[in-house]
Amino acid sequence: MIVRSLRAQGFRFWKNRIFLPDGLDKDGVRRLHEPAVRHRIELRQSLVPHESKLLSRLASGSEVLPERMRPRIIEVKPESDDELLFRYASLHWSIPVSSGYGRRIRFLIIDEENEKLIGLIGLSDPVFSLAARDAWVGWNKETRRHNLKHAMDAFILGAVPPYSQLLCGKLVAMLVSSNEVRTAFRRKYAGHRSLIRKAYFDGRLALITTTSALGRSSIYNRLRFGGRLIFEQVGFTQGWGEFHFSNGLYGAISKYSLRYCEPSAKKRAWGSGFRSRREVVRKCLTKIGLSQDLLCHGIRREIYAVPLASNSREFLRGDQTTLRWYNDNSSDLFEYFKQRWMMPRSIRDQRYKLWHPQEWRLWR
Repeated sequence: MIVRSLRAQGFRFWKNRIFLPDGLDKDGVRRLHEPAVRHRIELRQSLVPHESKLLSRLASGSEVLPERMRPRIIEVKPESDDELLFRYASLHWSIPVSSGYGRRIRFLIIDEENEKLIGLIGLSDPVFSLAARDAWVGWNKETRRHNLKHAMDAFILGAVPPYSQLLCGKLVAMLVSSNEVRTAFRRKYAGHRSLIRKAYFDGRLALITTTSALGRSSIYNRLRFGGRLIFEQVGFTQGWGEFHFSNGLYGAISKYSLRYCEPSAKKRAWGSGFRSRREVVRKCLTKIGLSQDLLCHGIRREIYAVPLASNSREFLRGDQTTLRWYNDNSSDLFEYFKQRWMMPRSIRDQRYKLWHPQEWRLWR
C-alpha cells in the first residue's frame, strides 16, 4: 500500500529510495503536495457549516482600497471565530499546513478599512536540530538546548486574495518581525516554566525561522527595511519529511505503529507515546521491512532566519545577555511596504479588483 501510494503521487523508486520526477518545477512540487492538501480538506468537515460566514470575512476586489488600507495584527484566541477563520484560510495553501506543535501563537492580519482578512502568521516551536540554522547561529549543543526557547518557527506566513495580488505576502512577511508580534509572544509565554528543566522563561523572542514552500522564495529574498535584510538565507533542508504519507496513508501507518511498534520517548515528563509523526512513520517502515530512506522525499526547502535584534546570534550563543531590539513598529513597516511595493502594483495591475471570495469556496 505504501509503495503504491508513493508511485501514484509521482515518485520514482530505485534501491529502496524514492526520487523526484525529472525536470520538477514549482508547479510540479505543488502537484506532489495535492493529495495531502486534499486529504487535509477532507478532514476539516467541521468547517462546512461555517464556510459562508468565513467567506464573508474575505474582501472582494472592489472592497480593497490600497490608499486607505490599515493593517492590524490580531492574536488568535482558542475556540474563537478568528480561530475558525485561521483554520479555513490555511486550507487554501498549496502545500499542507502544519498545525504547529509545542508552543504556538497565531495571528490574523486584518485591514481596518473594511475589517477583511489580509493574511496569516503562525508560529510554533522550532525543531531541535536543524543543521543550517545551527551553523548560522554558531551555538553548541548545550547553548542550543538552553537558548532554543528564544526562537520560534513560522509554520504559516502569507497573504490571501485579493491582497496577495497586491504583493501583501511581503507585508505579512515583514510583520513577523514587528514589535507587536514579539510583544504578544512575551505576554503569552513570559513566566512559563519548562516541562523538563522546571526553569522559568522570561519571554524574550530573539529569532524566527521559516522555510520556503517551493524552493527559493520570491517573497523573502532581498526583503529589506531600513537598509536591513529582514530574512537572511542560511541554507537548505535536506529533503526529509513525511508530507508524502499525509494523503490518508498516515492514519493506517499510525494505527499499525501504535499496535506493533515501540515508542522511543525517553523522558517520563514528555509522556510515553511517539515523539513525532516522523517517528511513527519511521518505526512502521522498519517494522514492515521498508527502508527509512523513504522519508527522504528530496524536496529541499530554503531556510530563512529573521533575527529580531542586532545581536540575536550573540545572545543565542550565550555570548551576550541583553538583546538590542530592532524596534520595528507595524505601522512603520506598512508605510514602507505601501510606498515601495503596494501602491506601484495597484496602479500597474488592477486585476485584484476582479477577485471574489466565492472563488475560494471549498465545499459546494
